[in-house]
This record gives sequence, structure tokens and C-alpha cells, in this order.
Amino acid sequence: MAKQSVIARSVKKAKFKSRVVRRCFRCGRKRGYMRAFDLCRICFRELANKGEIPGVTKSSW
Repeated sequence: MAKQSVIARSVKKAKFKSRVVRRCFRCGRKRGYMRAFDLCRICFRELANKGEIPGVTKSSW
């Protein structure tokens, strides 16, 4: 879980476009972020296993 101050800093508009930091909206994690879902890999896996993300199923073969 990211600190509140770090999350607040990332919400502010960046001075330069290359400084934009995208963070998971649930936990604030910046690494392992998936833009399509606005989630980090950990939160994505938790929600996908619960079936709370529509159209995502666990693969098996």
C-alpha cells in the first residue's frame, strides 16, 4: 500500500508529460500496472479470481 502523500503527489498534474506516474486505483502501486484495467497485477489477480472483472476468466488447458 502506497503512502497517502505519494498517491496525492501522483494525482497532481505533472510538469512534463514524461513524469506522469500511473498508479493502481485500489492500492496505489505503480509497478506492474495495467492501463486497460487501471489496476496493478496483484489487485487484477485478486479481482479476476473473484470474478469481479467482466470478460476475464482464468485460463486452463
